[in-house]
Amino acid sequence: ALCAEAAIQLFGQVDILVNNGGVSQRSLAKETTVEVDRKVMEVDYFGTIALTKALIPHFINRKSGHFVTISSVLGLIGTPYRSGYAAAKHALHGFFDSLRAELWNDSKNIHVTLICPGWIRTNVTINALKGDGSKLNHMDPTTDHGMLPEVFAKKMIREVEANTEQVFIGGMKERVAIYMMQYFPRVFSKIVRSATVR
Repeated sequence: ALCAEAAIQLFGQVDILVNNGGVSQRSLAKETTVEVDRKVMEVDYFGTIALTKALIPHFINRKSGHFVTISSVLGLIGTPYRSGYAAAKHALHGFFDSLRAELWNDSKNIHVTLICPGWIRTNVTINALKGDGSKLNHMDPTTDHGMLPEVFAKKMIREVEANTEQVFIGGMKERVAIYMMQYFPRVFSKIVRSATVR
C-alpha cells in the first residue's frame, strides 16, 4: 500500500500496474517442503494481489486503469516439477478473472490482462527453488532456447494496448500443450507424465 501511495504522490496518478514479480520452483511435490510452497505463493500470488489491492481504490476513483499480470503457461496447465509454481499461477487466474468481473460495474475503463508466457530466455530457472529451498543455480536447455525477452516484451505491449483479457505468448510446443489440455485432457495427462521439464 505504501508503494502505491508513494507512486500516486510522485506522479499524481497511476495508469497501469504491471505485476511481474515471481519465483519458480523445480522439484517433485513429494520432495518439496511446505515452506517452499509458502514462499512461492507469497511472492507469486500474495505479493501480486497486495499491490493490486492497493491500487483498486485509485483506479475506481479515476474510473480508469489497467492491471497487467504476468502469469505463465503453467497458469493454464500443470507439469511435473512445478507443483508449487503452477498452483501460484493458477491462483492468479482465479483472482484476476474474478476481479475483472467485479470491476466491470465500477468502470468499463478498468482493464485486466493476464499474460501467459511460455519459455522466455530469462534467469527464472537459475533462481528457481529446489525442494529444500536452495536455488537451482543452472539454466535448463528449454529456457535457454526460449523466446528473447525483447521479442516477448513487444508482443506483450501489443496485447496490453488492445486490452486483451488473456493471451499466451510463446512457442508452438507450449501452444500445443495448452490445446491438448483443453480439448484432449486425458491424452495430455498421459503425455505430460513423461515430460522432461526440469
